[in-house]
Amino acid sequence: MNTTNDTTNGTASGTTALLEMRGVNTHYGAVHILKDVEFAIYPGELVCLLGGNASGKSTTLKTLLGMVTPTTGDVFLNGEVVTKESISYRVERGVTMVPENRRLFKRLSVKDNLKLGAFLRKNRSEIDADLERIFTMFPRVKERLSQKAGTLSGGEQQMVAMGRALMSDPKVLLMDEPSMGLAPALVQTNFELIQQIHSEGVAIFVVEQNANMALSIADRGWVLQTGRVVLDDTADALLANPDLRASYLGEG
Repeated sequence: MNTTNDTTNGTASGTTALLEMRGVNTHYGAVHILKDVEFAIYPGELVCLLGGNASGKSTTLKTLLGMVTPTTGDVFLNGEVVTKESISYRVERGVTMVPENRRLFKRLSVKDNLKLGAFLRKNRSEIDADLERIFTMFPRVKERLSQKAGTLSGGEQQMVAMGRALMSDPKVLLMDEPSMGLAPALVQTNFELIQQIHSEGVAIFVVEQNANMALSIADRGWVLQTGRVVLDDTADALLANPDLRASYLGEG
């Protein structure tokens, strides 16, 4: 996939970006977090955003979802400017997130957590069909429907968090550090589940510190450094990039 597309006009081979940032600067008070950030996510893509601590990765997600409003620049969703629109407005139009550390309602049952993902939807038959699809994708979730979410293992909680996000019927799924807090043996399984969701036609934007794992499943990637995009290329090219290998893969 060619990553030299002009993302400033929102098109790649004539396709409107699902989600896009143009010239975004974001501040927390006087602190300048994101600096002229531009990128676009297109239908059917699995892309990743890499960077160390305090690079601006989480702020990027919060800006895309509407938790943070840029100081300057715009966020586009399916070609529409949504910079000042609410989180619920964006979720209704196809954006949702699996947050860092899952953020489940631990005292509620697994079933209730899943149902909360569909709170903005009205069509009961479509909701029920998506619930069955999630049970097929995550059989272990179905086995634990009546359990309180807080009693599940880390891997099981991640499945529920993914399922809850899918219940909103997203066009693009944002994932914040999906490997965080998981035992090493579960990280590979987790990324296989991400690929499985992607195979269902959902575009995915993964923010991740595990660069090797994220790039192994992605089409494209960006690298943030102190709030700026410093690398933008195909996943294969980034894996072969000596600067990235030295900085994020512990090589060089």
